Amino acid sequence: MEVFLANINHIESISVLFDRYRIFYNQPSNLEAAKKFLKERFQNNDSVIFAANDNGELVGFTQLYPSFSSVSMKRIWILNDLYVEESYRRKGIAKLLMSVAEKYAQESGAIRVILATQISNITAQKLYEARDYIKNEEFYHYALPLQ
Repeated sequence: MEVFLANINHIESISVLFDRYRIFYNQPSNLEAAKKFLKERFQNNDSVIFAANDNGELVGFTQLYPSFSSVSMKRIWILNDLYVEESYRRKGIAKLLMSVAEKYAQESGAIRVILATQISNITAQKLYEARDYIKNEEFYHYALPLQ
């Protein structure tokens, strides 16, 4: 298993995984929109995507978005997306993707990696807690829907 930093040349394969990721979160499949969205991320350098390759087949990815902490005046990375094909789950690929993402964040001088997951996603919560992510109970997170 190889994990590498994806680029726009991997858009076709990454888009398929990204579409399946969205389906996992109960969104309708829309491969063309997924491809357009990711193409914009690559062109604008809005995110960093790591992909897991098993003998030429992409089987998982994680996407990080940059942010900053004004208080510490340091970079933060938001681990926004993590997906592994169902037939490849429970084989350590998510851990490997996270490890590479965490190393990348550390090497970039970031102060932390943050993430969120659905309350019902117990499997993901166990993975994050096993990797020493701390559930933040000091802050409430709010969102303002605009559409």
